[in-house]
Amino acid sequence: MRTTTNHSRRDFLHTMGRVALGGLAWGCLPRPLAAQSRPAGSSRVALTAGGTRGDNIHRALRLVETQIRETLARKKRVVLKPNIVVTSKQLAATHLDCLESILDFLSPFHKDEFIIAESAASGSALEGFSNYGYDRLARKYNVRFVDLDDELSTMIHVSDERFHPQAVRMAPLLLDPETYIVSATPLKTHDRAVVTLSLKNLVVGAAQKDKTYHWGPGSKGTNDKPIIHGGPANEAINLNLFQLARRLHPDLSVLDGFQGMEHNGPVSGTPVDHKVAMVSTDWLAADRVATELMGFDFNKIGYLSFAAKAGLGEGDLSRMAIIGEKVTDHIRQYRPHDRVEEQYKWMTRS
Repeated sequence: MRTTTNHSRRDFLHTMGRVALGGLAWGCLPRPLAAQSRPAGSSRVALTAGGTRGDNIHRALRLVETQIRETLARKKRVVLKPNIVVTSKQLAATHLDCLESILDFLSPFHKDEFIIAESAASGSALEGFSNYGYDRLARKYNVRFVDLDDELSTMIHVSDERFHPQAVRMAPLLLDPETYIVSATPLKTHDRAVVTLSLKNLVVGAAQKDKTYHWGPGSKGTNDKPIIHGGPANEAINLNLFQLARRLHPDLSVLDGFQGMEHNGPVSGTPVDHKVAMVSTDWLAADRVATELMGFDFNKIGYLSFAAKAGLGEGDLSRMAIIGEKVTDHIRQYRPHDRVEEQYKWMTRS
């Protein structure tokens, strides 16, 4: 039987430091690391509001078109990674209009096929694509749909609650540095990591499960996504998300807050009519602006705070170029998950 050891915050951060210094020692197919330092204003975040969901996203993409095209031109393929934690609840999933706006914007700059890829937390991603109307995208764009659970696996190691390595199956398509990854997700609260934004959408979605696995009785097979949570009380989730971000992160973050989810997300929350959208080629800057708009303390969201300290992106609002709307005009206090204090404890323990 596995036993759980209680660690102080000091022990946790010490372990995090050792693992970080180890770099790629546990091994994977690495994606390039973000720049460790950047001039003030070099991280641009487009913020739009009002109108319709599709219009907000399209206008935001236009505001950072130069940055998008610079990186896109160097990539071999384009993958859109939606958020489909469940296959039949629209509030919890990326909306069709969001993906259509992205494809409409990118199509003039990318003439080959687009891949829409996901591994749902429960059930088949292809079922989710159909339920949410994604099939219609193939009538207008050169789109191929991929259930990442059908793909071959690459093994990556993360930490358990004792900070011992545990193997996780990950989709090589998303780890390939030739892939341009667009993480497209609604703003949502979360039951283990405070919020689901562009990084978490990508990293947890890249972890695979057996095709026979589903939530509830009668399920067969295993699901590797919970391994990233880092133990029965999510002891290492922040460490794991931070470590994985060093090698797996979006090239383009599209955060759809037209209708967000508050309270008991990422599935059982309630809607917030926020009517905003954020786009950036700096995933951390995008997630940082989103936490501000949702009313959360960025410094208490462990994996994002760690990434900022490690220079994986820009985490300082004052050093970003936020174009379009003013952040202060659109802040809403999202009701957090009922267990949010348990999620904060690794950042507040002495």
